[in-house]
Amino acid sequence: MRVLLTILLAFLAGHSLAGSFSVEIEVPRLRVAEYHAPYVAFWVESPDRSTIVPLGLWYDDQEKWLKDIRQWWRRTGRSQSKPYDGLTGASRPPGNHSIDFAELEALQNLPAGDYELVVEAAREVGGREVLRLPFQWPAKQPQTQQAGGDNELGTITLTITP
Repeated sequence: MRVLLTILLAFLAGHSLAGSFSVEIEVPRLRVAEYHAPYVAFWVESPDRSTIVPLGLWYDDQEKWLKDIRQWWRRTGRSQSKPYDGLTGASRPPGNHSIDFAELEALQNLPAGDYELVVEAAREVGGREVLRLPFQWPAKQPQTQQAGGDNELGTITLTITP
């Protein structure tokens, strides 16, 4: 029994059972008179936009502003109601924020192919911004994609490991 356990632990040390699909988002500090944290939506879509997988939503219970996240609203938001699909939570203050979506069942069931992670942010009395990061699924090797926003979003980093 002890030998079997030792072999199993050695195997697990060299092989992870589950990979990661993590996103790091920078919410920039804006110097404006009336600051509101942005609402941010995350989803995965195929290049032809036929496959849409909602991943998450950051908002502060003011549902009337969700329509300002226009692409998310048109593609998946308006067909949903509370609780929204994916990992939801409150809007985030300026700074860097990380989230790992690897445990989402919808992502685990995604067919093999080319996709884009879409991150959209909109702010009350502010602007709107959309960033797209291409990736291949499932990951056969580690992938890192990065995009930089101009206003509502800072640097977005997508890291996928098998």
